[in-house]
Amino acid sequence: MNRKYRKTVIAGNWKMNKLPSEVKPFADELKTLVPKQKWCDVVICAPFVDLPAAVKAFRDAKVGVGAENLNENEKGAFTGEVSANMLTDLGVKYVIIGHSERRQYYGETDFSVNAKVHTALEAGLNPIVCVGESLEQREKGITLELIALQVKTALSGVSADKMRRVIIAYEPIWAIGTGKTATAEQANEVCSAIRGVIRDIYGARVARSVTIQYGGSMNEKNAAELLAQPDIDGGLIGGASLVPEKFAAIINAANQD
Repeated sequence: MNRKYRKTVIAGNWKMNKLPSEVKPFADELKTLVPKQKWCDVVICAPFVDLPAAVKAFRDAKVGVGAENLNENEKGAFTGEVSANMLTDLGVKYVIIGHSERRQYYGETDFSVNAKVHTALEAGLNPIVCVGESLEQREKGITLELIALQVKTALSGVSADKMRRVIIAYEPIWAIGTGKTATAEQANEVCSAIRGVIRDIYGARVARSVTIQYGGSMNEKNAAELLAQPDIDGGLIGGASLVPEKFAAIINAANQD
């Protein structure tokens, strides 16, 4: 982390977990475990049906609420989809875009990710843009080239002033939900490379300001080591974000001096 230049952000991605009735008990417990965030911003990204309950439950806490996806169109005949304006009208501040599970199961591409990034920014949302490689791609030695392509495509046409609202989440696909984690050095190498791509596009000042998270099975046991790396500015947390004690431990790791 480098707090001098950029925010540390710990975001939970609940995926398809938790009923609306479970949101308030979770929020109440988390608020007792983490009464204040000294250094980092905290975000809960919840399923669509949980968002109204989450906005209400975290209203009196410094916890932002995010969605897990959005449609790139403003409105229209898109059955089952949710627009950016629907999210902002609820009080949602963040949205995850391009998670590997969306790419794998629902056919999202780098180009659809780019369209969604523009839609989110136009609506005033803060996008958390996910990039990452498969195990096969890592073993072939093309990780950095692939990640660079994903980042460049996702950010195509995004202005420098809007770029300051974008968070990049590096999520090696082989480490999501598997219990496997990139070493701190491996994770930082890719996060540093991502910052280099942003520097090439926008210059050093913007690159220094962008929050880059690590999201491959970060948990309460490895968070401190990962967050000690200079180019890892937070985490996009899956399973550990479902348990208040575990999520609080990660937040506390980010709050350490």
